[in-house]
Amino acid sequence: MYFVYIIRCSDKSLYTGITNDLKRRFRQHKNKRGGHYTASHKVEKIVHTEKFGTRSGALKREAEIKSWPKKKKLALINK
Repeated sequence: MYFVYIIRCSDKSLYTGITNDLKRRFRQHKNKRGGHYTASHKVEKIVHTEKFGTRSGALKREAEIKSWPKKKKLALINK
């Protein structure tokens, strides 16, 4: 099982990623070990998740969401 997730940072920016373990990955982001972006932006919380049966499906969805403008991402989060 894979997850696409969106994290909100303290500056209200959004970070999108994938993982097979949400708790572990969020902890890595909080400890500034989860990627360059979240190392320099204080992580607040996961605001959106989607489940996928394959890594390929999750990667495709991640790429799709990352290509969206922030307004569209906020609309997804606020569904």
